Amino acid sequence: MELVHLKEINSTNDYVKKHMQELKNLTFVYSDRQTSGRGRLTRKWIDSGEDNLFLTIVIKPKESEFEHISNYTQYLSVILAMVLEEEYNLSPQIKWPNDVLINGKKIAGILAEGTTIGGEFLGLALGIGVNLNTSSDNLSKIDKPATSIFNETEKKVDKVIFLEKLYSKFCLLYDSFVCEGFLSIKEHYIKRAMFLKKPVSVNVLGVVHDGIAEDITNEGSLILKEKNELNIYYIGDIL
Repeated sequence: MELVHLKEINSTNDYVKKHMQELKNLTFVYSDRQTSGRGRLTRKWIDSGEDNLFLTIVIKPKESEFEHISNYTQYLSVILAMVLEEEYNLSPQIKWPNDVLINGKKIAGILAEGTTIGGEFLGLALGIGVNLNTSSDNLSKIDKPATSIFNETEKKVDKVIFLEKLYSKFCLLYDSFVCEGFLSIKEHYIKRAMFLKKPVSVNVLGVVHDGIAEDITNEGSLILKEKNELNIYYIGDIL
């Protein structure tokens, strides 16, 4: 288990991108405090205390694995959902593309950022923040519905044990994922996809599309029925 433990950092993703060349593949970099965490669409990820998880995974795919690079966040969302189910008896749901929710409230944020030098791709910083022990008082300060494992179970979560469980599950299914991509996790993803067959609004590069979420492709894209037309969206977020 390759671990880098930091006491405080502006962003674990920024740290990984800066040190990508010397970090090994599948190194887990985590920090007790994160002062400038961020999520998708430039959202800020609130530091809710050192009893929570601020983590970035170093991904250095081979050239033959590049075609699956956009699916790493979905892979991580499935892995997290499995850990929450198997270890904490929770019932997580996934909102396309990679938000993990409990009872309709967000428990984690995931953000992947690539690193290049001179046009050469060095690797992917696969970041995740998980609310492990955030209190209800601190959750109420977040501008969108949010929850934590402690808030759902009333049991304190040991961060190191949680990290070990996440690492173990991530590595267990990793070889299948890098070979097959989203198809290797599609069944697990669909099982937890709370948005399917429902009306949704999808933000695609600032343009909002309304329709029915019909299905997910073998590549992890969203099939949206808009009026009488099926459209496939490769990027975006369900609002």
